[in-house]
Amino acid sequence: MSGAPPALRATDLTLAYGPHPALGAATFSVARGSLAALIGPNGSGKSSVLRAAAGLLAPASGTLEVPARARRGGVALVLQTTEVDAALPLTVREAVTMARYPHRGVVGRMRAADREAVATALARMGVDDLAGRQLHELSGGQRQRVLVAQGLAQEADLLLLDEPVTGLDVVSRRLIDRAVDEERAAGRTVVVSTHDLADAHRADQVLLLANRVVASGPPAEVLVDAPLREAYGGRIVPLGDELVLLDDPHHDHGAGHGHADDAHDHHPDPRPT
Repeated sequence: MSGAPPALRATDLTLAYGPHPALGAATFSVARGSLAALIGPNGSGKSSVLRAAAGLLAPASGTLEVPARARRGGVALVLQTTEVDAALPLTVREAVTMARYPHRGVVGRMRAADREAVATALARMGVDDLAGRQLHELSGGQRQRVLVAQGLAQEADLLLLDEPVTGLDVVSRRLIDRAVDEERAAGRTVVVSTHDLADAHRADQVLLLANRVVASGPPAEVLVDAPLREAYGGRIVPLGDELVLLDDPHHDHGAGHGHADDAHDHHPDPRPT
């Protein structure tokens, strides 16, 4: 919408976990209705930005404006899943239905629109045939698709995805990538953290982080030699005409700050934001 404020606007934003800094003095914005990719070494502040946008991490200083938070259920955060407690009696359908709580309340009656949103999200992620299964019984790829389905069912203006396809099978990756494209096409804003340069190239905008904003802009301007080397150092190597990132998303590469970001950023949580 012409003249509309951006979906995210940070001004001198500093994020921290107690004494551990995650992001320092960052100023950036994300256009409404766009797909933005957060990329950088593990522990660089990507997940902290997502948590702050969702309202789960208050700025240590500076400001982060998120207009979507003014609407109940306007922001959905999907974390990267690893394991689910087997003692948690939660079916796939129940997990996705929780996304409708912001719209109807925990004890509110499910309306036709709620049921349709849940059914559509399950089908989009290819888990409708698993609706009666316990969440802990699923494979990692299936669980991640269920959590993405939960995010989709919330029908939020701003969808935040924390490394949604890392380590997943081809089918799960394709379904999640397609859903991201569909959300953007529908005019919603999607912000996704990733370790994959190819994934980042699909975005309208890239924020390259290293506990600060190294570069921000279109992929063709950000995902080039100089800023990537500034953020990743020797983990960027040339291979023919392309740059290849030698980065393991499952290990901490941060220099002194990574543990702060990692310690708070990769725990499965089936609750909607």
